[in-house]
Amino acid sequence: MSRPSAAPGAELARELAAVLRGEVRFGAAERTVYSHDASNYRQLPLGVVKPADLDDVRTALALCRRYGVPVVARGAGTSVGGQAIGPGAVVLDFRRHLGAVLEVDPQARTARVQPGTVLDDLQRAARPYGLRFGPDPSTHSRCTIGGMIGNDSCGAHSLVWGRTADNVERLELLLADGTELTVGGRLTGAERAALREAPGRAGQLHTELQEFTDRNLAVIRQGMPRLPRRTSGYPLDALLPEHGHDLARALTGTEGTCALLLGATVRLVDNPPARALVVAGYPDEGAAADAVPALLPYGPLTAEGMAADLIAALLAAGPRPPALDRLPAGECWLFLETGGATPLEAYQAARRLADAVRREHSAAVALVTDPVEQRQLWAVREAGAGIVTRLPGGGEAWPGWEDSAVPPERLGAYLRDLRALLRRHGLRGVPYGHFGDGCVHLRIDFPLERPRGARVFREFLEQAADLVVSHGGSLSGEHGDGQARAELLTRMYPPEVMRLFGEFKRIWDPENLLNPGALVDPRPLDADLRFVTSPRRLPLALPYEQDGGSLTKAVHRCVGVAKCVDPTTGVMCPSYMATGEERHSTRGRARLLAEMLRGDTIPDGWRSEEVREALDLCLSCKGCASDCPVHVDMATYKTEFLHQHYRRRPRPLSHYSMGRLPLWLRAVALAPGAANSLVRSPAGALLKRLGGIDRRRVLPVFPPETFTRWYRRHRAAHPAPAGARPVLLWPDTFSNHLQPNVLRSAVEVLEHLGFDVRLPEGPVCCGLTWYSTGQLGAARRVLRRSLGALAAAGVPAGTPVVGLDPSCTATLREDLPRLLGADGRPLSERTRTFAEFIDEHAPDAPLPQVRLDAVTQTHCHQHAVLGSAADRRIEARLGLHNRVLDSGCCGLAGNFGFERGHFEVSEAIAERVLLPEVRAAGPDTVVLADGFSCRTQIAQLADGRRALHLAELIARELRAADRPTD
Repeated sequence: MSRPSAAPGAELARELAAVLRGEVRFGAAERTVYSHDASNYRQLPLGVVKPADLDDVRTALALCRRYGVPVVARGAGTSVGGQAIGPGAVVLDFRRHLGAVLEVDPQARTARVQPGTVLDDLQRAARPYGLRFGPDPSTHSRCTIGGMIGNDSCGAHSLVWGRTADNVERLELLLADGTELTVGGRLTGAERAALREAPGRAGQLHTELQEFTDRNLAVIRQGMPRLPRRTSGYPLDALLPEHGHDLARALTGTEGTCALLLGATVRLVDNPPARALVVAGYPDEGAAADAVPALLPYGPLTAEGMAADLIAALLAAGPRPPALDRLPAGECWLFLETGGATPLEAYQAARRLADAVRREHSAAVALVTDPVEQRQLWAVREAGAGIVTRLPGGGEAWPGWEDSAVPPERLGAYLRDLRALLRRHGLRGVPYGHFGDGCVHLRIDFPLERPRGARVFREFLEQAADLVVSHGGSLSGEHGDGQARAELLTRMYPPEVMRLFGEFKRIWDPENLLNPGALVDPRPLDADLRFVTSPRRLPLALPYEQDGGSLTKAVHRCVGVAKCVDPTTGVMCPSYMATGEERHSTRGRARLLAEMLRGDTIPDGWRSEEVREALDLCLSCKGCASDCPVHVDMATYKTEFLHQHYRRRPRPLSHYSMGRLPLWLRAVALAPGAANSLVRSPAGALLKRLGGIDRRRVLPVFPPETFTRWYRRHRAAHPAPAGARPVLLWPDTFSNHLQPNVLRSAVEVLEHLGFDVRLPEGPVCCGLTWYSTGQLGAARRVLRRSLGALAAAGVPAGTPVVGLDPSCTATLREDLPRLLGADGRPLSERTRTFAEFIDEHAPDAPLPQVRLDAVTQTHCHQHAVLGSAADRRIEARLGLHNRVLDSGCCGLAGNFGFERGHFEVSEAIAERVLLPEVRAAGPDTVVLADGFSCRTQIAQLADGRRALHLAELIARELRAADRPTD
């Protein structure tokens, strides 16, 4: 399929690029990435602008107006109704550069922010004053204040602190015609009159709005339901005289359809210094909902509901969180949080609440005061938006009816009727949400990837709309309408109110330039669905066993909840943390792969340069496979892509040098001295150039002897004692050829603990360098040869295999069965890390006491695949005072950080947390890093600090204990 000769909007793009300081992106990759939010919809924009400042916003809007191109404002792109996308529009990404907290005024208890300010950044700025912004949706680590204002977001604490509309002081606006004005809260009659007299367009606007309200007082009063959670339609009742003609409130929840936000002043509330959590268990969700009205008079900060099917979905997605042990008996739980000035005050409030719960004989109660346990329990609730996209049993679930709301006293009856409606349609879902406000989140297994799926989707939503209205409720209680629900507003509001919505929109935006089709004259709810009923059939080399063998299903795991664009914590996503670019996030790459499989905007299939470019900065850290709520596994998808993209084609130079490094290292081992002389000579620069290696990287020093050669001498001189339990040590390529002291230390420790350390009969390799560069045929051959060497070792079946390098060990644990199927499972199941082996097989053996401080850099593959619980137990046995860094990936990631073109990103990732922490560590502080890549990155960039493997630390202490003392 050929591409169009000229990119759409090329002339507009050229004009924008000529005058804006921010980025202007009209290419296929960026348009694809911004064609999705967290909804079911796909709408290709004309282009994307990332304004560097407010002047960029003004200029971009003026040019789009001149060209007649619509404009869509976007924050984190976590809208689930389709509000952050628009067909043929220019998307303004406010989050990229306009995210500052401009001022916190503790006396006025307000903060002034830019539209792209992330909620958690505002909370961090307010925290030193004992203040916070009240609304707190589960996406708080990445959602923006501008997006929250657009959707009138709420969160768990709206019971006490209200919706975003309740917490807005002033809005600084840019209208589609270029007019700027600031609107505030309640107005007196005199203030309203003064606004009508303002010059120009501002005065005309205020006059039209006031006349609009005065003409329609009865319709607005009678037609707008009174609910704690009503975020469907325009909040016209804020314009009523009894509500002070509050324009800031009237514009909150308008989904970017009336004005662009240039800034906002928001109110702050006291942040209770102490919290306690009452968890109440009930027989079912109906009983839990029925109990809520009687508990609200006790003043809980939250009343969140979570049923057993959400827990089942969580367990199906991964290992059991220890926090679940704190849940009392039941099939549905309420999270009832209390606060106070002191822990005692919070506890006493919680006791009163717990006593009230116990009056319902079917309820069970747990009272949690430990802050760590509370955070762990809340993490389960916050992960719900991602967890429930995969139902227990493996079905996929989608948004569409994800936040309906009814009066709290009607919630139990509504939930029972909603379950009955699901059963009538043969659908399943996992309800949970803000029971105290009568708001229910629900993802449903609509068959959207089947030919009749859109019809089922429409029929259910129409009937669900009628159901919620019959209970006196709202189509949306938190997330707004967008394309998902705007068409259904006619079922909630009478025709005269719908007419007023259109008139209100035209007063603000007469040319319909801002987010057209989102609320007024909406696009059909079953149009523009992102699902493809007949995806392209491209050849696959990997099994995708969790997704029915389908890469399409695998990439559709991504539902846009965007945990991967949280730049503050965790492993996922290091390339986004370094670049701030959406296409270099897990979500962005998933969107590009989905579009490649669709074949429209990216028609080149496996030959796509757009996908290759986006995957180039993927470090294959596997962080997304564990940290993403839906376990998108971008490292695997990248391997598949590289395999297919370069099949029967020349590869990058680094694939030949570092992708096949085990072969080169075996050759070097024949003459390490000569090899060291060569790489330290002027020819070293030529070798880097020929190998695709960045010139700033230092090539390793080759030891005079490999570990395996040392081991043969060692075993000849020190035979294993009779009766010692055998263990197979896996001599990974990097430790064997580049840092043999790690393996030697492991032998020393294991023999001290009474084990007979054996090696495979011949060279072994996990094949990771071939696997990560997409050379899958070679990876399979290498692994099969390695299995043969293990089988020839002459040890009993089931003998544990100990790996020292986490990336190699993780490959054996996870990727080996993926490549070799059943042949690889026995080795996968008996492979252990060094710490795991000691923890399991020498649980009571005395270890040396290491009374030192330490900081640990956890290898990202260990974090994602292997886990570190055993390491923490071993460190406790050692007496080590250790602090695990929240540093994520080190940035080297095997060959990634050595490859030409990656150095800046690799260094930026390391400088985020790891390198500053290592440099700041005291001279006697031990730096622990089991990963070869992590130790190399620290050695090359941390000003001379050296990191140790855990085996090296224990061996060092054993040797010190054996030394004679004076």
